[in-house]
Amino acid sequence: MDITIKQLKAFVTVAQTRNFAEAGERLHLSQPALSIALKNMEEVVGGKLLARTTRTLSLTPEGEAFLPVAQRLLADWDNALTDLHNLFAMRRGKLSIATMASFSISKLPKALHHYRDQFPDINITVQDVVAEEVIDMVRKGRVEVGVTFDLEESEDLHFEPLFEDSFFVVTPQDHPLLKQKTIRWAELQNYPFVTLQRPSAMRQMIDDTTDSCGIHLTVEFEAHQLASIGSMVANGLGISVVPSLAIQQMQLLGAESRPLTDPVVKRQVGILTRRRYPLSSAANALVETLKSQITAP
Repeated sequence: MDITIKQLKAFVTVAQTRNFAEAGERLHLSQPALSIALKNMEEVVGGKLLARTTRTLSLTPEGEAFLPVAQRLLADWDNALTDLHNLFAMRRGKLSIATMASFSISKLPKALHHYRDQFPDINITVQDVVAEEVIDMVRKGRVEVGVTFDLEESEDLHFEPLFEDSFFVVTPQDHPLLKQKTIRWAELQNYPFVTLQRPSAMRQMIDDTTDSCGIHLTVEFEAHQLASIGSMVANGLGISVVPSLAIQQMQLLGAESRPLTDPVVKRQVGILTRRRYPLSSAANALVETLKSQITAP
């Protein structure tokens, strides 16, 4: 049998008051119940903690040695319960999420602003990474929530769509394609192309589309991040294809954009979580915030 919190409280209260009647009142226990709790505790530890006579109540040497330990255990227990209550009440906590960089630049700040207004004591760490790494971080439990493109049906991950994103051409500011309001995929093969490295989801989407349309792109530069793509395009190294989420980022880097047609290619962007793993209160609140605040570009 283990020592219980009730027994610890009984021992500490009796040790502090040196009076069974007063200790019983503080703990809302009858004196017989208090005596039984202390007797059971002494049986567990293997000896007397209290020395009782008809007139006096004192601690044995073992009881004196154990008292500060028992007080510390009770304080730790109370602090742990307070911390747990604060977590559920959203008065403290930490939350890590992973999102595509294009989403963290364009859509996430508004949602986080709304979230902070409601829960100012929750500290949030944002991992802005490529789409594939978002999936990996959620799958391995390194973050509770991810925002990325839709993925193949998965047994261990749950995807909840937020909106549908379409794809745009990005070009240098003085590019001849900017004279058009829209640009056909077939026109891309007439210019040097800058793209993400394989096996990125974006690169796979571009390859699948061009293969199905019989289009051959002249890939001259490859990079790992959309920011690098945008900078290369802005400096005249070629053109590229990015999701509409990244247009704001491309403009900040000095590139221009136009919608892509023939075909119009779209992908779902949504919230990624692990199946069979319940979310914390903070993560649940963030998911609800994203669903209420995020709209299509």
